[in-house]
Amino acid sequence: MTPAMFALLLALTRGEQHGYGLMAAVEQLTAGRVRLGAGTLYRTLQRLRVDGFIEETDSDEEAVRADRRAERRRSYRITAAGRAAVTDEVVHLAALLAGDTAQDLLQERKTNR
Repeated sequence: MTPAMFALLLALTRGEQHGYGLMAAVEQLTAGRVRLGAGTLYRTLQRLRVDGFIEETDSDEEAVRADRRAERRRSYRITAAGRAAVTDEVVHLAALLAGDTAQDLLQERKTNR
């Protein structure tokens, strides 16, 4: 799983969002360390959709009546398969971070500050 895929799935665990909302959510989740450009965002969303990890949702009719631009906005939500995939990745990363090597690196960083 690429960092962009992981970050987008993680952001979608918080609920349904549209593309540019996801860009902001990823930036916030990663404290600005990951910034997705539009090309990367939409290519990754397409890949996640094809893989069955997310699905596109219907436009909110009330929002479309209030703002015609909402008609073009695509929103996405995580599927059960997507939630399982991101959970597996979190478990994998947590195990790596709990290991001695990662802990040594964290300690080394604290010492060097």
